[in-house]
Amino acid sequence: MEPDPRFTLANERTFLTWLSTALALSAGGVAMAAVPEGVFVPWVRSALAIVLVTLSALAAGMAYPRWRNIQRALRDKAPLPPPKLAAIFGYGVAAVAVIALVLIVLSI
Repeated sequence: MEPDPRFTLANERTFLTWLSTALALSAGGVAMAAVPEGVFVPWVRSALAIVLVTLSALAAGMAYPRWRNIQRALRDKAPLPPPKLAAIFGYGVAAVAVIALVLIVLSI
């Protein structure tokens, strides 16, 4: 049975949001890697960039499977699957932000 088109379109918007999030995380990682050497300790800058780009790859890689699983649940009128990686993204981005904030404050 076809689900209500509004739910299908909402699921599609969520899929596109995951891709937008992946692009933003990737851009943040590239920007972190491009920070001048005198601003942050080089290995910390690289570590933060790696974390951001890894989160980007996870977001992009999980976007379609999540869309597919939700679409299947909508068609079967089953419970929606929980977002398995939500905590990783939340804590990962928060950790990068806190570390960057500490480094910025220490460089003032």
